Amino acid sequence: GRAGFQWSGVARVGAKKPWPTWRPPKEMIARELRQYGRRLPAVMQGGPDNPLGARAIYLFQGKRDTLYRIHGTNAPQSIGRAVSSGCIRMLNEEVIDLYERVRVGARVIVM
Repeated sequence: GRAGFQWSGVARVGAKKPWPTWRPPKEMIARELRQYGRRLPAVMQGGPDNPLGARAIYLFQGKRDTLYRIHGTNAPQSIGRAVSSGCIRMLNEEVIDLYERVRVGARVIVM
């Protein structure tokens, strides 16, 4: 992720969603407007234009949602660049494969 948004640690898969709805946190909406003059929607339904891409794997610590995700993207050229708010972005076809393999409750180590 972008400077200040990196995360590492141990989590568990708390949920999985196909074509997830994106609800950017209020802090993200305010930050994007303030820093980049870009107005984000409060909610964006799943689909090919959604930044979360084809699948999302939600990372939890205990019963608490970390707000970090492993997800696809609508901007594959951004993968591997420090442009996100800390989530792990993958090509849609790769996150679909991972989504099918991983189970809710699986341990995830982010280094």
